[in-house]
Amino acid sequence: MTSRRTFLKGASLAALGPWLSQLSWASVPVAEKKSSNTHRVLCCNIRVALPEDEAKGVGWPQRRDICLQVIKNHKPDILCLQEVLKVQSDDFRKAFSGYQLFGFDGPEMDANPTGYHGIAKNPILFSTARYELITGGTFWLSETPLLGGSLSWNTARARNASWVRLREKKTGKEFRVVNTHLDHKAQEAREKQTKLLLEEAAQYPANFPQLLTGDFNAGANNALHTAIREANWKDSYAEINGPTEPGVTAHGFQSEEAKKNSKKIDFIYTKGPVKALASTIIKDKIKGQFPSDHYFVSADILL
Repeated sequence: MTSRRTFLKGASLAALGPWLSQLSWASVPVAEKKSSNTHRVLCCNIRVALPEDEAKGVGWPQRRDICLQVIKNHKPDILCLQEVLKVQSDDFRKAFSGYQLFGFDGPEMDANPTGYHGIAKNPILFSTARYELITGGTFWLSETPLLGGSLSWNTARARNASWVRLREKKTGKEFRVVNTHLDHKAQEAREKQTKLLLEEAAQYPANFPQLLTGDFNAGANNALHTAIREANWKDSYAEINGPTEPGVTAHGFQSEEAKKNSKKIDFIYTKGPVKALASTIIKDKIKGQFPSDHYFVSADILL
C-alpha cells in the first residue's frame, strides 16, 4: 500500500434567470426518484468555454442554461465536472446554491492560461444539506504532483485530480470521491496518470468507500481500465448494464451515427463496500441543443 508520504514525495432555479420559460420541457426527461439511502453521482464533461465554439452556435453562452438545467433535472447529490474554466465554475456556484464546489480554486501555472490549452479543472460539487466536507485536495497527474500545471510523460497539457472526503450527515458514513480527466493524445500519459491515481487511492484501507470519476479518454477495453479493474475498482455502468460496449459518450455535437466507431470514455468507478443500483448515459437535449460535446453519465450507489 502506498502511504501518503510516499505519494507526496513522488509527487437553485431562481439563480438561472428568466430563460426558464423559453425551454422546450418535452425534450428534457426528469430523472426517476431514488431511495433516500441512495447517492446519485453525475459525471459531466461540460466542454470548455471557447470563443470558436460560440461562432458555431455551441459556445458556453449558448449552452450554459441548457447544461445547468439538464444536470438539475437529474437531481445529483454529487456532481463531478471536467473541462471547467473560471466563468463556468462561477456559473455553477450561482446555479447550485445548495452545493459546495471544491477543486477549482488553486494555482494557475499553465504556460497557456487562456483558451483551449488553458488549465480546465475538475471540480466536485456536493449537497451541503446532505454532506459535510471532512477534507479534500487537488494533485497534478505528473511526476511532481504537488506542482500546479506540471506535465510529464508527453501529456498534451497539464492534467489534475480533485478529491473530497465527505461524511453523510444523517448516517455518519464517510467516503471519498476522486474526479479527473486523463490525457487525450498519449497512451503512455494515460497509463502513467492512471497509475498515479491508483497509487494515491491505495493508501486508504480496502474497506473505505471510494469513487473515481472522470473522462478517461479511452474505452473500457483499454489497458488503463484493465489496471483500474485489477486494483479492485468496479465500473458502475458495467455493473448494472453488463460489459457490452454502449457506444459513444464524446459525441462532439454530432450524431451517434457520425461517431459510430467511438466508445464510452466517461466513467464512474467504485471501490470498497459500495454497490451500484442504477447507471445510465444521459442523452438529454433542450430544443435540439446538447448541453455539451459529451453525454453525461450517472450512477445511483449504496454505501
